[in-house]
Formats: sequence, C-alpha cells, structure tokens
Amino acid sequence: MNKLYHLSFTLLHVPKSLSNVITIRLTSTSTLHMEMKHCNLFISRLTREGKIDDARKVFDEMHERDIGLWTTMITGYIKCGMIREARRLFDRFDAKKNVVTWTAMVSGYIRFNHVKEAERLFYEMPLRNVVSWNTMIDGYARNGLTQQALDLFRRMPERNVVSWNTIITALVQCGRIEDAQRLFDQMKERDVVSWTTMVAGLSKNGRVEDARALFDRMPVQNVVSWNAMITGYAQNGRLDEALELFQRMPERDMPSWNTMITGFIQNGELNCAEKLFDEMQEKNVITWTAMMTGYVQHGLSEEALKVFNKMLTNDGLKPNTGTFVTVLGACSDLAGLTEGQQIHQMISKTVFQDSTYVVSALINMYSKCGELHIARKMFDDGLLSQRDLISWNGMIAAYAHHGYGREAINLFNEMQELGVCANDVTFVGLLTACSHSGLVEEGLKYFDEILKNRSIQLREDHYTCLIDLCGRAGRLKEAFNIIEGLGEKTSLTVWGALLAGCNVHGNADIGKLVAEKILKVEPENAGTYSLLSNMYASVGKWKEAAIIRTKMQGKGLKKQPGCSWIEVGNTVQVFVVGDKSHSQHALLGHLLHDLHTKMKKDGNMPDDDLLVSVEF
Repeated sequence: MNKLYHLSFTLLHVPKSLSNVITIRLTSTSTLHMEMKHCNLFISRLTREGKIDDARKVFDEMHERDIGLWTTMITGYIKCGMIREARRLFDRFDAKKNVVTWTAMVSGYIRFNHVKEAERLFYEMPLRNVVSWNTMIDGYARNGLTQQALDLFRRMPERNVVSWNTIITALVQCGRIEDAQRLFDQMKERDVVSWTTMVAGLSKNGRVEDARALFDRMPVQNVVSWNAMITGYAQNGRLDEALELFQRMPERDMPSWNTMITGFIQNGELNCAEKLFDEMQEKNVITWTAMMTGYVQHGLSEEALKVFNKMLTNDGLKPNTGTFVTVLGACSDLAGLTEGQQIHQMISKTVFQDSTYVVSALINMYSKCGELHIARKMFDDGLLSQRDLISWNGMIAAYAHHGYGREAINLFNEMQELGVCANDVTFVGLLTACSHSGLVEEGLKYFDEILKNRSIQLREDHYTCLIDLCGRAGRLKEAFNIIEGLGEKTSLTVWGALLAGCNVHGNADIGKLVAEKILKVEPENAGTYSLLSNMYASVGKWKEAAIIRTKMQGKGLKKQPGCSWIEVGNTVQVFVVGDKSHSQHALLGHLLHDLHTKMKKDGNMPDDDLLVSVEF
C-alpha cells in the first residue's frame, strides 16, 4: 500500500475583488499520486488565468513534486511569455524532467523565435520521441529554414502523419511545390490535412488544374478542403469556377463566405462581393474588414466609413488591427480629420494603440489631413525601441507627401545612425520626397544606392519616382532615355509620370511620343488626350490642340472633372471643375480672382498661356 502523505499549502494572493485576503488550505489523506494530480490541475488553472506568481507559490510549498508538476510549472511560464523563468526552473539541480519537459522547453524557444537555442536544447536531449522531432522541424519551418527542416525530417528514426504534414507544409510555403509533391506521393498514410495542404500549395503556385484533380481524388473532403480549392480558383482569377464550387458546398462556414467575398474584391468584382455580403446571415470582423478594403480600393472611401459604422452599431463587433488600418486609410483618402480623430480616440482605448501598423496608419492619416505636426508628435512619442521600420517609413512618407524633402532625408539619416535597415518602401518615400522638393541630385544619389544594394528589390515604384524626379526638374530627354532602356514591359504608370513632366514644362515634342506610347495600350484614356491638347496649346500649337480635341469628341471621350473638398465646421464643402451649383459660387469666384492677381503681382504665377484649361 502506498504511503499516505499530508499535503498542506497556503495560497496568499487571490483576486482583489474579494474584499479580504483568503487563505486556502487543502488537506488530503489520499495517496501522493492523487495529491500531485490535484495540485497539477490547480497550478494549470492558475497559469491559464495569468496568476503565474500564485502558481509558483503553490509549486514551491509542495514538499514532494513529480515530473508532471515540474512540466506544468515550466509550461505555465512559457505560456505567460516568461521563457527565462521557465529555463531557470528547468536548469535547477533538483528539477525532474522527461521527454515531455524537454520538448516543452524546445517548443517554448521556438514560440519566441529563438531557434538557435531550441536547436541547442534539442541536441542535448537524452531521449527524443516523434513529437520532439516534429517540434524542431516545425521550428525550422516557422523561421524560414526549410532546408534544415527537410534535413532533420530525413534523419528521423520514425515518422507519423504529422511529421509528413509539417514538412510538406514548409515546402509548399516556400514555393518548393515539386519537392512537396514528391513527399506527398511517398506517404503511406494521409489524412485530410495532407490532401488539403497539397491542394492549397498547387493552387498557390498556379497549378489550378492539378489542384482540382487532387481535390476530386480526396477520400474525405471537409469544409477546409472546399475553402482551399475555392481560394485557389479565386487567387488565379477563375471566379466563375470558384462561385460554382462555393454554391455546391455541402456545408459552409464563415471562412467559406469570407474567402469568396475576398476573391471577388481582389479581382475587382465589388458588386458581386456586395451581393454575397448582403446574403450573409452572420458576419465576423474579417467579413466587415474585407468589404471596407474593397470600397477603399475602388475609391469609395465614404462607403467604407459607412460599413465601419454599421459594423459597430449593428453587430457590435470589435475592430482588429486590419480594420483600424483600413478605416484610417479611408479617412486619409477623404482628408476626413474629424472622423480620423474619432477613430483615434477609439483606438486609444484598445490594445491596438501599440500596434506599429495602426500607429503608422495614424501618422499617414494625420499627414494626409494636413496635420503634419501631430503626425511627427505621434512618431516622437513612441520609445525608440518601439519604432520599427514601418513607423520610420510612415514618417518619411508623410514628409514626402508635404514636400519636406530635407526633413525626410534627415529622418532617413537618423534611422541609419540607429542601425535600422531601409527597405524598398523606405526608398520610395525618399525618392518621392526628393521629387516633390526639387532635390534632383539627392534623388539620383538614392536611386544609385538602390542599384548598389542587393538586399533592396528594385520595383516599378522606384522607376516611377525617378522619372517623376527628372520630369519635374525638366530633364525630360534623360527621363525618356531611361524608360526606353527598360524595354517593352514599361508600365503606363512610368510613362504617365513622364507625360506629367512634359505638361509642366510645355515640351510637346517628347509629350507627343509619350502620349503615343500610352494611347497604344489605352486608346480610350481621356486624361492622356487632355494633357496632350494642353501641351500643344501651351506652346501656341493651336491647330494640333484642336485636332486632339476633335479626336476626343469623335471617340466620345470626356475627361473626368477635377474634384476637391474641405471640411469647415463639420460640413464638407465639395468643389467640381465647371460646376456652378455651390451656394457661394460668386463669392468664391471673386476670392480666387483676387488671389490670382496677388500671385501674379508677387511673381508666383507662370505665364497666362501656360494656364490653359479647356472644357470638353
């Protein structure tokens, strides 16, 4: 018969909601095994509730501790994010450990991306089971070390289906689809996760037909499998097949609807997304955020704000990081300072106020609304250690937006002095700042830095900024030669930047060549015709300007009139070119005329014949 033990411990600290300190004393006459089990459960509950100090007091007052108690206490520290405390307890001379304890510690290091320490501990393990091996393989995969994961997988003494699924998922995620397929074909036993992973992987790599063939071969299909196949069709622009499969689903869950709505939005089918959205009986925050994103992407930011308000009032859902970033983007597009400030107040009451993505969105919003000093204050208020690359890029972009090139450069230099490495987005902001400030030589220097820095991926945006930089500075021939050197795949965005430069400097000769390049791809582009006509008119080529206007009329093209708005006293005042419906139109006309006269007097206006504005 097992020896009986008398177990007594005191829990001194309990929630303050209880008005006085309560002492809990547990006494048992059961076997040691039962006492350990009860304490184990008690410590687990305390750690789940975040009462890690109370759990440790209970652990320390135990006179006898088995391996289960040691493992529970160590795991509790890990779950509470206290990896150092977990390791100190793990390394104690009296610690009792088995393969589960060791694996928990390895898993803890992986959870906090300390893969080297996890690897060191893994190889020190006196005994490893299949879970230990799977944990380390998953750790390599999570940290992008796919080859190390594959090498370890090949050395495993035994494998289970989780082992195969883990390595196949890792290979799929890094684009090694052929290697993933090879391993999948070698599997003697597959579960629904194995099949679904391969379906998703093949789709992601553009092999939709192969994915569908595999999907149809699946012995068992669950809702996740159906969602993976629908996502595959949507990612590859095959919306009809995605919708057909969605309608055939035996059962749908929330991700099924969200997948289909997101697919429509990503492929520009906003109306179809709206229709599905309205059909949904129940929506979650991902659904609402997807619709907001769709509206913002289609230039319907006001609708995005309406959807945000409906989400709060109708469903009572709490926004997440993506929601706040999207809705702040809508405020930025509308220059809606009042709405942005209201959302900022809402954010300040949530955990998202510390999110770098949200803070950067706030910086962008205040900048776009003309409140650059608030944007900079938000940037400065954060501790240096909390500023990541996203925050720095956001502030540089804010200076660029307002034409403060020197300030953007100074901030970039400060960032480098602190050891923060720039990326492609940083240089887009820098080049834009130089372009908007006329800092041509500085801009060319930074573009040269991009070419020399192998870690920076040269993007179309960089070339667009470079051409805009040269165009604004009047170096049009140089800009044209740069684009010609890029080859046939040059985008319309890059050509459009040069056309704008030609318009500013009245260079109709190069402008004509650029316009022809654009119209060859987009023959119905009214804006291109309009700019070309204005260029001809600005240099006195009235006949050529008239010919362009006639072509536009013959094609039935009309340039979208310019539109701007300001907020005065919580009322948005909208102004459209050629529109005389505003209640104070006459007064505003007089004010503009006076302003025009003063600018001419001070020498801040170009010649009148450069101010050609023709209504079509």
